[in-house]
Amino acid sequence: MADEHTTGSPRTLKTVSRAFDVVRALEELDGARVTELSNHLDLSKSVVYNYLSTLRAEKFVVKEEDTYRLSLQFLLVGEYVRYQNILYRIGKPEIEELAEKTGEYAHLATEQHGLGINLYKVSGEKAVGSDYQVNKLQRADYLHFSATGKAILAHLPKERVEWIIDQYGLPGKTEATITTREELFEELETIRDRGYSLNDEEEIKGLQAIGAPVTNRHGRVLGSISVSGPVRRMKQPDYHEQLIESVVNTANVIEVNVNMEESDDDFPTFS
Repeated sequence: MADEHTTGSPRTLKTVSRAFDVVRALEELDGARVTELSNHLDLSKSVVYNYLSTLRAEKFVVKEEDTYRLSLQFLLVGEYVRYQNILYRIGKPEIEELAEKTGEYAHLATEQHGLGINLYKVSGEKAVGSDYQVNKLQRADYLHFSATGKAILAHLPKERVEWIIDQYGLPGKTEATITTREELFEELETIRDRGYSLNDEEEIKGLQAIGAPVTNRHGRVLGSISVSGPVRRMKQPDYHEQLIESVVNTANVIEVNVNMEESDDDFPTFS
């Protein structure tokens, strides 16, 4: 897959790529033995064993009897990476307050490589779908069917959105998911005009979310926030308006705090 910022394919090291294939396979298989990995990756058992031995030596893989698993070293790296993100550092307490105030699930997300990354989630006292939300913290996801994702897309340059669609398509999750470019760009224009996004059962039937973007002083979208809950509760007119106000106000508070603290080095351009 060509990088969006290059005209040709960059030179890569096959050994490094294969090591990450092993890491991803261990994640997908929830741990595996050498033979299982060999079959999954279509590599000889001796090659798989050598990669596993190297990853164990570097403390990124552990062995439990005959099964190899990813180690907690990834957790340490992940926490380091997350804390380097100024949106997480500034947004975390505000998201916690939003969840407490609304009682719903509150979310903080950003975009990287054209996919949505959930930086933080907090469960309010009325929140539903905890298992699903926890799983979302463990994987990147499409942007076009979530409230956080659409809030981000609405404030990215059009050529970037086109690239994302070219790379990943617009797969449907429910009957309500937007699956055409024309409909998506119309939706993104509506989001920019009204200042917030909606996920109206587009990801999960029966669940609605309200989102808002977070931008820096240069107008670059850093990420977004949202709250989600059962559609019957979320669509009650007075409650719906209160949630919109809470989400938009929280996004604005995060923006102000980010823009008071940020330096240009906080927002490198990722490829």
